[in-house]
Amino acid sequence: MTIKLATCLVISLAVHSPAAAQAPPANRAPTSGTLRQIIPGHYVYTQNNAGRLFNSGVVAGSDGVLVFDALDSEALARSERQAIADVIKQPIRYLVSSPFHDPFSKGNLAYADVFKIGHDNYRAGLIDQMQRGQLSDEEQRTRMPNATYRDRMTLYLGGKEIQVLYFGNAHTKGDSVLFVPQDRIAYMSEVFFNDEFPNMAGGYGVSWIRVLDAVRALDADIFIPGHGSIPDDPKQTRAALDRLRQLLVDARDRIQNEITRGATEDQTVATVTLQQYEKMPQFAGTKEAVVRRIYKELKGTLP
Repeated sequence: MTIKLATCLVISLAVHSPAAAQAPPANRAPTSGTLRQIIPGHYVYTQNNAGRLFNSGVVAGSDGVLVFDALDSEALARSERQAIADVIKQPIRYLVSSPFHDPFSKGNLAYADVFKIGHDNYRAGLIDQMQRGQLSDEEQRTRMPNATYRDRMTLYLGGKEIQVLYFGNAHTKGDSVLFVPQDRIAYMSEVFFNDEFPNMAGGYGVSWIRVLDAVRALDADIFIPGHGSIPDDPKQTRAALDRLRQLLVDARDRIQNEITRGATEDQTVATVTLQQYEKMPQFAGTKEAVVRRIYKELKGTLP
């Protein structure tokens, strides 16, 4: 098993110690999900939280497994690990994390024994989030990546090449995309909301479009979303990816028109209704943030 670094690899001194068990509070999200094979050697573990789907990717080689995103709790991650052990029957060698947000990284607690990888900005965002949350030193150490990268990293699992890629700001400043050229499949985490209005509380909609263009240019047939279902014919995910791109383009263009005519941010929020997307899940709770973030990005005031 070989790790090839296409850019500088930063090895952190994370201590591998077992994470203390945590009793889930009342009204906690489900702590188990379902493992589904998409194509041979590729699986998705999905948590259904009140009808909203959260996906973790699983790549299986002849000598081990790579997990892409650990989801939202230690208990859920342990359920995924058990499903992998039952079905794939290979040890987990790597955990690659994309967004640092808890719904996709809290489960890192179940991977103290696994080599963890994330982008430089993922590590910075995770540290900031955990310190602001005043989490224990033990939890912070356990969740931290062992290695970070800047532009790309190449792993080999059973001789299969796995590319970990960074294309710029999208849902966060540190989103990773996992691409397996041999199998023409890309795992996108929260860079791809499948038929769900995207969450942009900390996102960058204009840059996000460029990231989607870079992913679409990969030699891939299948694109695995962080949220949403995967069709029986997984190649239909390209059309869904195109729909997300068009949504962001529509938002960007409408907001740019308002800026050109001199509208303030509040005026733009009131005017840019994006009503053609109002029936999409999560629209009501996220539309305003999308408009405000893209407005600031276009004005050059978004940090």
